[in-house]
Amino acid sequence: VDFYSLLSVPKNASLAEIKIAYRRLLLRYHPDKGNSSSPGAHVDIALIKEAFKTLSDKETRSTYDVDLKQHTYKSIGPRPAQVVSLEEFEFEEDSEEGPWRYPCRCGGCYKIDTDLMEKGEHLVACNSCSEVVWVGYEVTES
Repeated sequence: VDFYSLLSVPKNASLAEIKIAYRRLLLRYHPDKGNSSSPGAHVDIALIKEAFKTLSDKETRSTYDVDLKQHTYKSIGPRPAQVVSLEEFEFEEDSEEGPWRYPCRCGGCYKIDTDLMEKGEHLVACNSCSEVVWVGYEVTES
């Protein structure tokens, strides 16, 4: 279950927006307040409470966002924003295995290292936002 969808708030919602959505849902679906014959009356109050608890705490929300992002990529696959050749990445001199870095438009960066390339990974996510690029390279035997 996507807690943002459950609470009907955007992923960048403020704490105030999350609180308002939480209270609205509790009033609508609480067994003592709502009409049990109304559509959606079966909504689990415990799940609404869990969504609020998770999204209202900075640390747990950050962890949840990472998990949600990884689950989304596994279930539908990420859509790369662009294709970038490994030649456009900057190699970090102080690391024998990489990583190679490429700047993202958000100010973060994409990183890829030898281990990922040996596994055949081409999709790389930005370390600051949700954008993904497809890195073009060929693995050669050394």
